[in-house]
Amino acid sequence: MRRTSFLTICTSAIVLCGLYTRAYSQTPSLNHTISLINEYGTFDSWCVREIKESGIIGGKTKYLYEFYGQQDTLRTGKEPYKSPADYLWRTNNVLAVVAGIVKTNNTVFPEKRGDGYCARIETHIEEVKALGIVNMDVTCQGALLLGALPEPIRDTKDPMAKVNYGIPFNGCPKAVQFDYKSDVGHETVRGTGFSKLKPLGVPDYAQITCILQKRWEDEDGEVHALRVATGIKLITESVSEWQNGYRIEFRYGDITSEADFQPYMGLKNCDGGPTTAYHTTNSNGKNVTVHEDGWAEPGTEPNTLIVSFLASCGDAFYGGVGNTLWIDNVQIIM
Repeated sequence: MRRTSFLTICTSAIVLCGLYTRAYSQTPSLNHTISLINEYGTFDSWCVREIKESGIIGGKTKYLYEFYGQQDTLRTGKEPYKSPADYLWRTNNVLAVVAGIVKTNNTVFPEKRGDGYCARIETHIEEVKALGIVNMDVTCQGALLLGALPEPIRDTKDPMAKVNYGIPFNGCPKAVQFDYKSDVGHETVRGTGFSKLKPLGVPDYAQITCILQKRWEDEDGEVHALRVATGIKLITESVSEWQNGYRIEFRYGDITSEADFQPYMGLKNCDGGPTTAYHTTNSNGKNVTVHEDGWAEPGTEPNTLIVSFLASCGDAFYGGVGNTLWIDNVQIIM
């Protein structure tokens, strides 16, 4: 029983992040949303939470970063994170509290760049040592995206169900533009905490996802979506110099017949396609799967924008340890 509790704390702390769901009929002004994405997408404004982990797992003081504020340090203890008004970005730097035991994980960091900062997103191993009682290692994948991750994390059941990707958005942009550099291709390591770390002998890459959806909720509270536009890129090469003004173009409609289509670009649902479906919170406050039912017809207006920067492209607890993706100056291009 004790071992299970410690494992829950460790693995809970690395769940990828997501969105605070609002009624789609209340989508805010498009121009206002774009300005907020672009403003905080410079990653020059950030704050840090100072949290002391429970003594039974070492009692270390840990720091969790978010990209808003005035570089203040907030000593929050076990206080859950709440996004401030109009802040749409979120990291998977997260607090877990299980049976009163506090554990954290931080995989996204501010890093100095010129006169400002960028975001450094990395995959690493998080260790949990508990006074000789437990010794576990978990592969933690860095993630930065538009959205919110409710805290505290309290269990490891269906970790991807804790992710609610997407913000209300009713425009049809041309692209997402950003600066980046990368250190990728490190060997994938499975680290679930249930067994020893296992190198898998295959490289792992960073992934950037830009998707527009048209979502709706049915009478049973299930959320459905059509894919309006797609822009997904694997970063398969390490690039030591900044690539400024890089664009991922939105491609509208069904792209499955295009020459460069890959399975990871396909629809996300539980009935085929990529194995990791998106989740959201429905109008009753219940966490549900987003059933991406098909490709939208040309001219369909979206109501949801998904943008994510991931240091690893695999399932939770699998990743290339050492993979690092640096991101700066994210902008929505209309």
